[in-house]
Amino acid sequence: MNQPDVVCLGETMVLVTPTEAVPLEDAPLFHLSVGGAESTVAMYLAEAGYRTSWASALGDDPFATRILRLLSSQGVDTSFVQVNTGAPTGIYFKNPGRESTQIHYYRSGSAASTMSERFLDTLPLEGARLVHVTGITPALSSSCNQLVAALPGRLRTIGAKLSFDVNYRPGLWPVAEAAPVLLNLASQADYVFVGRDEAELLWGTTTPASIRDLIGPTGKLVVKDGAVGATEFSRHGEVFVEAQRVDVVEVVGAGDAFAAGYLSGQLQNSSARECLRRGHELAARTLQSTSDFVPLLGRP
Repeated sequence: MNQPDVVCLGETMVLVTPTEAVPLEDAPLFHLSVGGAESTVAMYLAEAGYRTSWASALGDDPFATRILRLLSSQGVDTSFVQVNTGAPTGIYFKNPGRESTQIHYYRSGSAASTMSERFLDTLPLEGARLVHVTGITPALSSSCNQLVAALPGRLRTIGAKLSFDVNYRPGLWPVAEAAPVLLNLASQADYVFVGRDEAELLWGTTTPASIRDLIGPTGKLVVKDGAVGATEFSRHGEVFVEAQRVDVVEVVGAGDAFAAGYLSGQLQNSSARECLRRGHELAARTLQSTSDFVPLLGRP
């Protein structure tokens, strides 16, 4: 691949889900796929026609082979993925429920958790238009936290934009530890994605406007409010677009799809309304599946 338009940086794991949306303890059959916030964004952006690289670390195991094969088949460049022979590829399970989906992680000590600031020296950051990360990565280890903390400064010196999805995972770190770290990263990013509910949990904010006032974004802030819709805040003002109405199978992965749709519009300099519409469109596709990434019909 030539110099990528977008670099997505973060852990991807093998994902085990019931073939039907029933709890793990009741499911007779399971599906093995791939799940990762940043790689999901990468696959959707590659589908939209952008040169996209996914960067991370994987173990030297069949799960890593499966992950790399899938991303490559979707047009994502994986040449900057490192293989760690001393640590495994992470695995997680989705447990669908009537009201919500529970996630069970088996990622402690994973290959991705060994990444550090030095990893940035191996990446094609110079020349990239956009680098996308999430709040999952700094929760993986102290070295991963240092990696993400160093990223805004690196990108400012080369003129690339930073996209940051707060993506708070309670199972990885407590609110008291996560809240200041995620707020600091959000305040430095060019594009910020945050759910109204997770912002309330982290920072005690209750409305999109209060989230805007807290973060004080220098670029564009997108506050997602589930089935209600999403609001973009920027120096040009405030734009709200309603979410699409769909029959929801389960919700995990929809936020990453939304981010990819929105960013695809930003990369084309589309209007705020069009970017939000694209986000909702991809999120709706994902909400109707138990998989994080749902390719277009007719594609593998």
